Amino acid sequence: MRIALYQVDAFGDGLFSGNPACVCPLNEWLEDEILQKIAAENNVPETAFFVKEEGGFHLRWFTPEVEIDLCGHATLASAHVLWKHMGLKQETINFSSLSGPLKVTQENDIYTLDFPSKELKSANLDEHLISALKALPHEAFETDYYFLVYEREEQIRAMDPDFEQMMKSPAKGVLASAPGDEVDYVFRFFAPKMGIPEDPATGSAHTMLVPFWADRMNKTEFDSLQLSRRGGKFKTRLEGNRVLISGKAVTYFEGGISL
Repeated sequence: MRIALYQVDAFGDGLFSGNPACVCPLNEWLEDEILQKIAAENNVPETAFFVKEEGGFHLRWFTPEVEIDLCGHATLASAHVLWKHMGLKQETINFSSLSGPLKVTQENDIYTLDFPSKELKSANLDEHLISALKALPHEAFETDYYFLVYEREEQIRAMDPDFEQMMKSPAKGVLASAPGDEVDYVFRFFAPKMGIPEDPATGSAHTMLVPFWADRMNKTEFDSLQLSRRGGKFKTRLEGNRVLISGKAVTYFEGGISL
């Protein structure tokens, strides 16, 4: 069996920036164990698999360690593959997923994800996470992950977490953010338990970031930067209980997997 494989850099300025995702279009679903092994072998933050269904495509995402319920950059990469490599002509792509219906549109070279926003609740940090962070946040919240708010961009840039301590925390992932010096907000995302010590460009993080900063800044449109080594650039907008996340994508390679 041969499966097409694409690697796409998403939410950056071009090749070697943003977040790499592998995309594997399938005619039918393979066993979960095989999907997980492919993701581990690809060894990028996320591998996306999709199968055509009535009205759109069923989309799933795997890190090298686990299946996850939402991934922004690999959704954007999947839409890029469908439009640029598989000849899809429609203006909007509808995906079904573990997080419900998702939509992607394009305008010129900009792709826009339509994702659900997430509600935050206050959180108390456990001792391992406090030890891992080395710098306590101004505020702490949680949804699927811990969301930590700091006061200055320099605090986000300077973060150097102890991943061994973070692995001992119940937190699946840690999102840290602060107002930006030249953009509305900056952030970083750490998820060693999912096989991603630091994610380069995390689209799904904006499902928490955008409603939070919309409330604090009294605005609905934002420019933001993810301060990872590769860097991520985003334009986002809050529309009711949905978050629109825009960015670019470029293909790094295309090939195939032999099973």
